[in-house]
Amino acid sequence: MSEITVTFEMIKDAEKVLEDVVHHPDLQFSQTFSDMVGYKVYLKPENLQKTGSYKIRGAYNKLRTLSPEEKAKGVLTASAGNHAQGLALAAKMTDIKATVFMPKTAPLTKMEATKGYNATVISTGNNFDEATKEALEWQKQNGAMFISPFNDDYIIAGQGTIGLEILNENPEVETIIVPIGGGGVISGIALAVKTLKPEVKIVGVQASGSSAMFNSFRDKKLSHLTTSETIADGINVKEPAERTFDIIQKYVDDVITVDDEEISQAMLYLLERCKLVVEPSGAVGVAALINKKIKYAGNTVILISGGNVDIKMIDNIVQRGLVKSGRYLKFITTIS
Repeated sequence: MSEITVTFEMIKDAEKVLEDVVHHPDLQFSQTFSDMVGYKVYLKPENLQKTGSYKIRGAYNKLRTLSPEEKAKGVLTASAGNHAQGLALAAKMTDIKATVFMPKTAPLTKMEATKGYNATVISTGNNFDEATKEALEWQKQNGAMFISPFNDDYIIAGQGTIGLEILNENPEVETIIVPIGGGGVISGIALAVKTLKPEVKIVGVQASGSSAMFNSFRDKKLSHLTTSETIADGINVKEPAERTFDIIQKYVDDVITVDDEEISQAMLYLLERCKLVVEPSGAVGVAALINKKIKYAGNTVILISGGNVDIKMIDNIVQRGLVKSGRYLKFITTIS
């Protein structure tokens, strides 16, 4: 294991920096999910954050550390959408030129929103990892600073402010459930929370069709995927980083997976019962809870990490959720 260079003091510093920059969505108690599992369940709705996800926290915290020379060269990233929007807005707020490489499969709504924050968007590759490789090649010719969505200490520290907010609002919390893609947000939350309340359990959730960090956690060895497929595009990462893996190994208690049908069911419940529009990657924590995959009970907070769902996907996802819930049946017959 490499030395962990993110510190609790960096997260506290980020908290001060972000105080008047980002929204601080209050925890929402869910009677529905509490009744399902028999203990108190709260949601941390970062889908209500600026740009529709928590990503603005880490992006702004990173950009404020750049030198005038680095700012003049501009910044560059690759993202399926949420980090793209977070970085684009942070760059606009700090007067820095941003270029974003997004996979061709990224929802059109995320691409258009990123352009709306004055970023230059380049659509390339079939997934996040392919877009990243293209971005790094482009960087060699243009000199802009590459800002990783998760493999950066200041990004992780910025996301870790969510953990401080959870503890401030719910000091009795016993379990926190967090989505995992590259592992940046769970790394920050786990480090912050375990520093202040080491008894709190931190559980990460991945999509079963893109389970690189789950495999790495299980095997205690960083590993990558050659293929991946899931509706949860925001956490579809085939190559996680050693930086986040080391933090997760040290501070996270468990990592589990949910499949696309379980994610669809969770999105449906969040829409119907909580009146929250949540993207697939943001719903994985609820999916794990309602499908009884969390082995820890007690006062629980689930991070709803984003709400940037492609409107064209909603009908299909709702149908899958209804099927999973036993409320919808479709059959085809042939009459000869």
